[in-house]
Amino acid sequence: MKQFLPFHVPDIGEEEIQSVVETLRSGWLTTGSKTKQFEAEFAQRVGARHAVALNSCTAALHLALEAVGVTKGDEVIVPTMTFAATAEVVHYFKAKPVLVDCQTDTLNIDVDQLEKAISPKTKAIIPVHYAGQPCEMDRILEIARIHQLKVIEDAAHALPARYRGRMVGTLGDITCFSFYSTKTITTGEGGMATTENAEWAERMRILSLHGISRDAVNRYTPEGTWYYEICYPGYKYNLTDIAAAIGIPQLHKCDRFGTIRKRYATLYNEGFKEIPEITVPHVADDVEHAWHLYVIQLDLERLQIGRNEMIDLLKKEGIGTSVHFIPLHLHPYYRDNYGYLPNNFPVASSVFERIISLPIYPKMTEVDIQYVIEVVATLIKAHRR
Repeated sequence: MKQFLPFHVPDIGEEEIQSVVETLRSGWLTTGSKTKQFEAEFAQRVGARHAVALNSCTAALHLALEAVGVTKGDEVIVPTMTFAATAEVVHYFKAKPVLVDCQTDTLNIDVDQLEKAISPKTKAIIPVHYAGQPCEMDRILEIARIHQLKVIEDAAHALPARYRGRMVGTLGDITCFSFYSTKTITTGEGGMATTENAEWAERMRILSLHGISRDAVNRYTPEGTWYYEICYPGYKYNLTDIAAAIGIPQLHKCDRFGTIRKRYATLYNEGFKEIPEITVPHVADDVEHAWHLYVIQLDLERLQIGRNEMIDLLKKEGIGTSVHFIPLHLHPYYRDNYGYLPNNFPVASSVFERIISLPIYPKMTEVDIQYVIEVVATLIKAHRR
């Protein structure tokens, strides 16, 4: 290739640009009518009763745990195969994240291990829909019902995804989405929480803006009033109208983006099916994958090089990649504070050494996909044992 193929490039078009320009010219930049429109359209898109726009998925996870009543000393079950945010929000409450290993095929949370991790202190479960594939939600929700636990879904990867015909965003107690620049739709930075519970939605909305009773629109428009009351000690987690102005046209493109991602995943699968050194992503029969990530696993026993060397070689050939994720138990904080060892979570520890996330996004072309396939195949052939 003549140019480097980045791991991700957001697909921003003239619609997003004009929407932002319109917002800038409106004179209203912070949380306002655009944000409310984004919330309403997002709720309708996933089929949820309430949607609360926030400045990150991390903020959504934090407020979701607060809304369901997590407090100091509680335990929250979290997969070790996830990003920092999923567990760090538990620490905000001086609660304990209890890590659980992943499945060997989907890399989603191992539900059998999840049930074993429940204790009298457990308050909630945060399943993560890894790479965009929904977890075994019926089993998770049944376990939660039996033990009277709340389920907060980390759906940062999972728009649009379905589980047994139901949209992710309507399954657990609260679902948290990400609009970070690499996600399936983006606002640059941003997030959304969806729920059927009106009380939780209102609490999250109030907490997202310092815990005050009225947002800026209600105070500074001709119909508003200057008076407000502080209901709770809150946070500064609100999404701006500038970000929402990007998010609305992105949401309108969500289905088209999803179709392209699915097509590219199919091309990858076809391209790698005759290469025994590569395991392609396993997709369960009862889900619709969002394909935020396309993660291959290398059979290192068949290769003369390791995962890191493969990433370096791909980079030299002009292909950007990533690794999702370094499991939490391998990071210094969790290792030093909880005494975790690699063999405490053997599946995640083993998988981590073998996974590579290949580029998959709408701005790519089929020529790009074929180039990645060809380079990967050539490198595998050159380094077989």
